[in-house]
Amino acid sequence: MKIGFFQFSPCHGNALENLKLISAALDQTQFDLLVLPELASTGYLFDDPMELQALSEPADGSGVFLGGLIALAARHKACLISGFCERAPEGLYNSAAAVDSSGVLCVYRKTHLFNTEKALFLPGNSGFPVFTFRQVRLGMLICFDWVFPEAARALALKGAQILCHPANLVLPWCQSAMVTRSLENAVFSITANRIGQETGQGQSLVFTGRSQILTPKGDILAQAGVNEQALRIVDINPMLALDKRFGAGNDLWADRRPEHY
Repeated sequence: MKIGFFQFSPCHGNALENLKLISAALDQTQFDLLVLPELASTGYLFDDPMELQALSEPADGSGVFLGGLIALAARHKACLISGFCERAPEGLYNSAAAVDSSGVLCVYRKTHLFNTEKALFLPGNSGFPVFTFRQVRLGMLICFDWVFPEAARALALKGAQILCHPANLVLPWCQSAMVTRSLENAVFSITANRIGQETGQGQSLVFTGRSQILTPKGDILAQAGVNEQALRIVDINPMLALDKRFGAGNDLWADRRPEHY
């Protein structure tokens, strides 16, 4: 399976422009699974919740951004995973959607909101769903979920072979921590971070880039720079993530003792 990420700086408040940028970057590229950053449709910082409301869209694929991603997935015969602002009857969610040519495969609502996100979004209530694409089990995390090991473990215990991780990282620790998340769960992971800078909500944020793809042993297969727009695609064998042996005498799943946790 060819998996990858596209690291870029989303155009703030302009889903159509972001779709054009993504489409142009992926033109003539072959892949099976590609992950885009958190809130790739809108950008990140918003002073006015009503501005974000106007840029949100439903999770059924009928909106401008997800609809465009579905068409792009059909063109590439692939699965695309991206962050977007989800509009639900009860409010807004910081969500990620997996789409292919058939439409929306799965939606995940961010469980662990970071800092001022709490003023804009409802805490996610989707749990940690796992879905299948081409006989490979996939799960999604969003950005700050990385700091909670239970999130990655919940997906791995449900059979996820690849953790797909859209992100807008501003802290320096995630890329190192995801090495452990991959290793302790024996799964592949794709962290798709963004680059650039945004100002709003009384703060100015610089995003850290360094998107990466990791093996079940925590080895780096691909990594982008801090400031570069970057598309990286690597070829993997997802079946390697089904092997939970840890050295000669241990098995990560068989050796668990949840009665003591």
